[in-house]
Parts: sequence; C-alpha cells; structure tokens
Amino acid sequence: MAAHNWCPYIGKNSWPELLGTNGDYAASVIKGENSSLQVTVILVGTWVPDDLRCDRVRVWVDESRTVIKNPIAG
Repeated sequence: MAAHNWCPYIGKNSWPELLGTNGDYAASVIKGENSSLQVTVILVGTWVPDDLRCDRVRVWVDESRTVIKNPIAG
C-alpha cells in the first residue's frame, strides 16, 4: 500500500522499515519522530473504523506483537 499523499503536512507518513519489529518499539519510534500523531498498536483481526485521519497511525501486529503491515498515517 502506498503512503497517503493527501496528508502532506504531517511529514513522514509511512514506516516500512518497522515491518518485522516489535509493535511497541515501532509505536515509540513513530511517536518519537512526530509527537502530534496518535499511534496505536492493534492486533490483526481487530475491528477498527475505516475512516481516514491524517493524525493517526495504526501499528498492526500479530499474536507475538510483531509488526505485520507497513504503518501508515491515515
């Protein structure tokens, strides 16, 4: 999935380098790079609303808390 270009003001909006890392670590890296983002670690399969928000990053993890999807703002 490509980064959302409709949110250019937030700066970096995609973190593919965090794939395969621990979800809590990934969330702290993202928050450290941009403290204005709402960063949430979510277990794959969990229902979430599908609305798009430039200030939100969902970090999708598996049962071992490993990041399985590229974290993207939106």
